[in-house]
Amino acid sequence: MLAFTMKQEYVSDRIRVVQAKPSDAADVMNLLVSTARWLQSKGSTQWSALLSGDDHHNVTGHIEKGELFMFKDGDTLAGIVLLMQVPGEWDHSLWGPDGHESIVYLHRLAINRDYARQGLGADIVRWAEEGVSFTGKDRIRLDCIANNETLNKFYSGIGYTYKGTSPSGFCLYEKLLK
Repeated sequence: MLAFTMKQEYVSDRIRVVQAKPSDAADVMNLLVSTARWLQSKGSTQWSALLSGDDHHNVTGHIEKGELFMFKDGDTLAGIVLLMQVPGEWDHSLWGPDGHESIVYLHRLAINRDYARQGLGADIVRWAEEGVSFTGKDRIRLDCIANNETLNKFYSGIGYTYKGTSPSGFCLYEKLLK
């Protein structure tokens, strides 16, 4: 299991943070597939493998490791985020083989469309920065597809520093933690 200290149990008056359990996997996958459908409706191929049942990011495995956090409004799943203390193969391919020891990797930020445009995405990322701590970690890294202008503006707008674009077409962002 992931070693962490949760410093904040809520990201807003209504939205509480819960570490996902294996029994939550179906709800998490439903949110990811729903998000992939929404992305597709916007003309994006991001996460499209989920639409054919391919979870090459192994969400269930990340839940079992304790790396996936859910954001709930009562019993409703409002959002999720994956926080990895150990880089995956994907992270190595984007960031190179070295310098990962002090990094938390943020992946799979997904918002239930019923909670879109209410600031929940920014609240979740802020919680990842301030509401939870990981021993020995002093920064967060994330990536997003380069052609998603809205998402790139979002990460820049909440204080992430652009570190370059990978040869595979993903913008790389990093933020030092306080």
